Amino acid sequence: MTNQTARPSKEERYANLIPMEELHSEKDRLFPFPIYDKLRRESPVRYDQQRDCWDVFKYDDVQFVLKNPKFFSSKRGIQTESILTMDPPKHTKLRALVNRAFTPKAVKQLETRIKDVTAFLLQEARQKSTIDIIEDFAGPLPVIIIAEMLGAPIEDRHLIKTYSDVLVAGAKDSSDKAVADMLHNRRDGHAFLSDYFRDILSKRRTEPKEDLMTMLLQAEIDGEHLTEEQLIGFCILLLVAGNETTTNLIANAVRYLTEDSVVQQQVRQNTDNIANVIEETLRYYPPVQAIGRVAAEDTELGGVFIKKGSSVISWIASANRDEDKFCEPDCFKIDRPSYPHLSFGFGIHFCLGAPLARLEANIALSSLLSMSACIEKADHDEKLEAIPSPFVFGVKRLPVRITFK
Repeated sequence: MTNQTARPSKEERYANLIPMEELHSEKDRLFPFPIYDKLRRESPVRYDQQRDCWDVFKYDDVQFVLKNPKFFSSKRGIQTESILTMDPPKHTKLRALVNRAFTPKAVKQLETRIKDVTAFLLQEARQKSTIDIIEDFAGPLPVIIIAEMLGAPIEDRHLIKTYSDVLVAGAKDSSDKAVADMLHNRRDGHAFLSDYFRDILSKRRTEPKEDLMTMLLQAEIDGEHLTEEQLIGFCILLLVAGNETTTNLIANAVRYLTEDSVVQQQVRQNTDNIANVIEETLRYYPPVQAIGRVAAEDTELGGVFIKKGSSVISWIASANRDEDKFCEPDCFKIDRPSYPHLSFGFGIHFCLGAPLARLEANIALSSLLSMSACIEKADHDEKLEAIPSPFVFGVKRLPVRITFK
């Protein structure tokens, strides 16, 4: 290499952060599903030499990987330990602990606050001829809620969003330089957020409050408190996963509604369909499109031998459109009899914040649709730009024109 950047190790070249060669154009990144369809048919489990990983595309195979931590471990070498990168039994104990913050009762208690924040954001939007759904609505809502849960000042929400975006950004390509640049940015982002939450933890130790941070500080597993590393890892995970997933869920739903005026009017006529719109958006335009694992032992998947230690990337965005699982998978149908999508994962790592994400999306879309007569693209000639992440599916900006009632 011509510069002084160290060559990333095999562990650092984490395949879920490196783009597939097939998704090289902006058009493909904005709508990658035909490519997933082709790969699912022609090579349902295939080895990618550039990314040094196995890609898995069929529903049954993806589900098998996600539900079997014995064969496919969540442990990886590039991140601070968190609930996301643990296996049982440690994961089981920590999950039981933090799950207290996301019980149906706990989430229900946030409903009034979510409605208030949503109403405020939409009132602000009324003052503009066009709004960016990401910047003005879908971005601030989950950040404000999560900031409050973690004890972070609301005025820091732009800072939080900035570093959250850094931690989901992937490499521009598979070159060592691109991977090294990505790793540098992620380390800086992780270091900043670690210091940020370490400061909040220090304050909570001396001044406990009725928030998630205090509850985690006081909690015990087998008679031991969580380590500071575990606490910080969980805070960063909740911040990034909760923020990015919910932002892109809301934005992807609005994106589809601007692409399909018929569905938009159907939902306006019967707002009971909003829950179905959310589930179909999760299937059709999933906020997270790939989940990584590491083979814990030599195993076979889809008739292919996978060696212990190999990276395995499960493409849930492909699984969600598997014709063997879904009728008319490429059609957005709000009257599907069921929505067995894998967009919140599956098994022990099923998304902890799924109930909160669904509630925030339901309130956001219900409020947006009830206050408006029409939502359309602000400029039909403007090209959308995909989020620069191989595993997150969404757009950087979504300018729309809203006709308020």
